[in-house]
Amino acid sequence: MSRVHDALRRAEQGGLAPGDDSPRKPADRGSEFPPPGGPQGNLPPVRLDIHAGMLNEAAAVPYAPAEQSHLLDLHNSYETPAEEFRTLRTRLNHLQMLQPLHSVVVTSPLPAEGKTFTAVNLAVAQSQLAETSVLLADFDLRRPTIHKLLQIERSPGLSDFLGGHTTFAEALRRVEGMNLYFLPAGSPVKNPLELLNLRQTKALFEDLPHVFNWAIFDTPPLLFSADANLLATMADGTILVVKIGATTFDSVTRAMQSLCENNVLGIVANGARASELYSKYTRYYSKKD
Repeated sequence: MSRVHDALRRAEQGGLAPGDDSPRKPADRGSEFPPPGGPQGNLPPVRLDIHAGMLNEAAAVPYAPAEQSHLLDLHNSYETPAEEFRTLRTRLNHLQMLQPLHSVVVTSPLPAEGKTFTAVNLAVAQSQLAETSVLLADFDLRRPTIHKLLQIERSPGLSDFLGGHTTFAEALRRVEGMNLYFLPAGSPVKNPLELLNLRQTKALFEDLPHVFNWAIFDTPPLLFSADANLLATMADGTILVVKIGATTFDSVTRAMQSLCENNVLGIVANGARASELYSKYTRYYSKKD
């Protein structure tokens, strides 16, 4: 069992980054990286023409998570992890009412801290709300794993679409019985950062809010590559995932510095003891009137 807690508390209290008691300056989202596409940044913007009608063209796939994937069980709505992710979902939706917030990067300082677990379960929790279209996209082109968790083909996907080898509708999957759409990583690429620097990537981030109420992106760890830092400059917000008993204070500090605290919504702490949460929810739901 894992616990999701303390996410977005600072953001809801005025947009402060965790541990920062002073007002932040407006984020300079373009200060860390050149315009996507390098010298092409001065060219006219790319038009991807992504629209809601494409959702009906996406191939349908069942929600059949792999064993030991630790994804939410839709048939057991009161299990402990589901409640924790509903809490995170509620706080995000409240924050969305206060500011434009549709695209969220989910990352971590280092590998194996639970970023993918958090991204997928948050997307599943959001998709359970009526009339809420949610996109889950695997932007971890270096080591994609979401397609394995969902037992869905990796390609065609994001890399194929950005490379111009397929349409957005062909790269997209519609999860049956849910308001969830999945964009897998796609075919392997030699240099993911160069692909993400294309103007098509920036255009994709700009178009998705017109189609999806939420777009949740799983990315590589911040201290592992520059991919997540680049994507964070394009998204509306960033959630940092840390693991209790594993993530060091130094790693969190370095990760926050790499983001320049731009659009950091909050921190998700993963890895609480199962017994602690199990007893809390069991006592509540087993209580008789």
